[in-house]
Amino acid sequence: MSSIRLPRRGALLGAAGLAATARRAHGQGASPAAIAAETTRPRADWGAATGDVTSDRALIWSRADRTSRMVVEWSTDEGLRNATRVLGPFATEATDFTARLDLTGLPADAEIFYRVSFAGPDAGAPLSAPVPGRFRTAPASRRNVRFLWSGDTAGQGWGINEAWGGMRCYETMRRSNADFFIHCGDTVYADGPIQAEVKLPDGSTWRNVLIPEVTKVAETLGEFRGRHRYNLMDRNVRAFHAEVPQVWLWDDHEVTNNWSDGKVLDQRYAEKRIAQLTALATRAFLDYAPMRPHGADERARIYRKLAYGPHLDVFTLDMRSYRGPNTHNRQEAPGPETVFLGREQVTWLLRGLLESRATWKVIAADMPLGLVVGDGKDAAGRDMFEAIANGDGPALGRELEIAALLGAIRHAGIRNIVWVTADVHYTAAHRYDPARAQFRDFLPFWEFVSGPLHAGGFGPNAPDDTFGLEVVWQKAPEGGRRNVPPTEGGQFFGEAAIDGRSGVLTVMLKDLTGATLWQRSLEPERG
Repeated sequence: MSSIRLPRRGALLGAAGLAATARRAHGQGASPAAIAAETTRPRADWGAATGDVTSDRALIWSRADRTSRMVVEWSTDEGLRNATRVLGPFATEATDFTARLDLTGLPADAEIFYRVSFAGPDAGAPLSAPVPGRFRTAPASRRNVRFLWSGDTAGQGWGINEAWGGMRCYETMRRSNADFFIHCGDTVYADGPIQAEVKLPDGSTWRNVLIPEVTKVAETLGEFRGRHRYNLMDRNVRAFHAEVPQVWLWDDHEVTNNWSDGKVLDQRYAEKRIAQLTALATRAFLDYAPMRPHGADERARIYRKLAYGPHLDVFTLDMRSYRGPNTHNRQEAPGPETVFLGREQVTWLLRGLLESRATWKVIAADMPLGLVVGDGKDAAGRDMFEAIANGDGPALGRELEIAALLGAIRHAGIRNIVWVTADVHYTAAHRYDPARAQFRDFLPFWEFVSGPLHAGGFGPNAPDDTFGLEVVWQKAPEGGRRNVPPTEGGQFFGEAAIDGRSGVLTVMLKDLTGATLWQRSLEPERG
């Protein structure tokens, strides 16, 4: 990778030259040479995104349509005068022509303007039309910070309906001017075929944009990658990615519904090996996630920490990769079937929380801790569970691991922990209190649920009293309706604002229009 300073004239002429070439090639009387140049010019129609932004670095992601080299120019000046030009990696077929570049040496608490282009492999070939974007680096001092979270995109057959305005929740979130966004999983629905038309309850018709990869369950690498490309066809998603840095988790639908190593695939799948599907889905997810590599594998670890100034550390979890199989979940002692986060991840989380000096420690999870999420029946006719909760009572099954985690947090005296999550397709504010709980060796904490971004509405789920969950507020489809269409407004996201002076954290649960449905300000505990 190389980095050089471009003079203002060179930067502006580069952009102007690209625009002029495009006009000549598409205008009346375009020369054969200009037309030929356009055919050799790479395209980057899927936009650009930033991820895992800190005070001095940012991960830049984009995709080309052919083998080409990523080129990023950035500046603190909106016109990109005196831009720094950085040559990135080649986008090749091996990564579905996606590429990412970790920009380092950025100024703290600065608005960064950038553009991504791709250079073809042939000498003299024109650059792709630039894809612009912007983001703000994390603060080194105490300033106001605002972040968003939600989950579940293009689920239950609700794809891109251009007549309705596409995935509108993304545009609502873009207008919030947030510092970053946490996608709590189900970034795609690889197991959810999308049809051309869906009849709505009011008699009208929802019409989806289609590509072949979304019309069946994903079983090949190309089909899994196609699911991610599909979401990027939506103009709202691309505009949001260009302006709001991303922090991605994953959950089950990136592979298939409720998957674990013990998943038995249904009749829709010719490929019956869950390990094969997981491997392909993981590769596709990591190709498209604007996520900095972590761990010994340099690509495969999803859980990580994001430090965002003196007031905030974000710990993102992986509740999918290390779990045991879904079972009746009422084992009385820990064992292979009760593993959910896994010892290594729990140890990492506890160490990170203990070392954190941030005012707030936000744990971003792909599933709620205390809501009952079922997964059918086992061979003995017992209820099986997809999440942690298994119904009222003492800590059993997967709850044993969470009880140990919460108990360790209490004994270490770690305070000001808040959990944010999605998954259940409605929005809620939960308070966990040992005074209400069966297991009582923990400190009270809040969990905030919000979603879906663009999927069917469901819920509410039953609360479990093991950890004293109190449903302080919730909004879900009335009458137990399932797969309620986006047209009825049940698309939700959460917004959290930290005051730079006082450290007060204000949480707002919002709907598709951006209206605040519920709000609570939390004073940090001192000491």
